[in-house]
Amino acid sequence: MLRCMLMSKIHMATVTESNLAYEGSITIDEAIMKEAGIRPYEQVMISNLNNGERFETYVITGKKNSGGMCLNGPTARKGVVGDKIIIFCYGYFEDSRIKNFQPKIIKLNSENKIIKK
Repeated sequence: MLRCMLMSKIHMATVTESNLAYEGSITIDEAIMKEAGIRPYEQVMISNLNNGERFETYVITGKKNSGGMCLNGPTARKGVVGDKIIIFCYGYFEDSRIKNFQPKIIKLNSENKIIKK
């Protein structure tokens, strides 16, 4: 049996940009994506701490070490620059892999720099 488990989380990211004129997604700094183990076009769930919105989209790679977190397309309606968000990435795992599995939890400061892994 496969179970859907938290694979990684980017905690307390700050939205740096909002681009309504895009087809949709969230752009995340490449260095943060790599540290969290999130791949381009992978599905994520986002929770906005400022307004309570919770939504799914996919990830686009942003400029490395830029601290960028851009809500694109319809997701731009789910938050504004300065909002704090949590990005969740889930994966399906066999029971045998879950016993020793630990998700990657990345904590960011207000400038989207990694402060804890």
